[in-house]
Amino acid sequence: MNLTAIKSIYHFEMARFFRTITQSLISPVLSTSLYFVVFGTAIGSRIETVEDVSYGAFIVPGLIMLSVMTQATSNASFGIYFPKFIGTIYELLSAPVNFIEITVGYVGAAATKALFIGTIIFITAFFFVDIQVAHPFWMLAFLIMTCISFSLLGFIIGIWAGNFEQLQLIPLLIITPLVFLGGSFYSVTMLPPIWQTITMFNPVVYLISGFRWAFFDTADVPVGLSLLAISLFMAACLTAIWWIFRTGWRIRQ
Repeated sequence: MNLTAIKSIYHFEMARFFRTITQSLISPVLSTSLYFVVFGTAIGSRIETVEDVSYGAFIVPGLIMLSVMTQATSNASFGIYFPKFIGTIYELLSAPVNFIEITVGYVGAAATKALFIGTIIFITAFFFVDIQVAHPFWMLAFLIMTCISFSLLGFIIGIWAGNFEQLQLIPLLIITPLVFLGGSFYSVTMLPPIWQTITMFNPVVYLISGFRWAFFDTADVPVGLSLLAISLFMAACLTAIWWIFRTGWRIRQ
């Protein structure tokens, strides 16, 4: 394992994050604060509690997941796409660095950025609502696993994308709608029976449900299914990345 290569890629990506701190950190935190104001105040005044949890607190796990998923995907996709765009990816591929080290460097940096943003948003939530975490260990575990898995997905998107428009296509048109329809701001049990069944086909439901369980000890689906879903998703992404580097798909073109 070439630790120097991993460290170099990781430090380069983290340095870019802090160079663009306004866009990378302040912007998502401000956006999330607006969600607290709009949903927590406007809607929260009409919906006092959801599953015995105040509505303002109930949406906190969903807001964290929304930011973490989108930021992890965007950071990882841009991180690997930009070397492709300017042509330096060939220098990386010709260096004595294997695909595991490349993946760990880029995905590790993207996951760290997303985790950092998620932590800041979690702290910000205390200024708006009173929050108590029922299972701190599992809360952190779900958060880290989500950061890693969606960074892996972003890495795949960055390799697949042929231009900057495609780079934003999946996060904007697929991931964000799935998060909004995945119980971020409501409980699945509040939906009509047929929509509850349809919602169960949304994979994001299982991630948000497990993360919310860690906060409030309440979930829309069994926690075991949530852990299985995120584990299978991570395994699928790892398999796809292995295949990409094995075949050179979209990398050597």
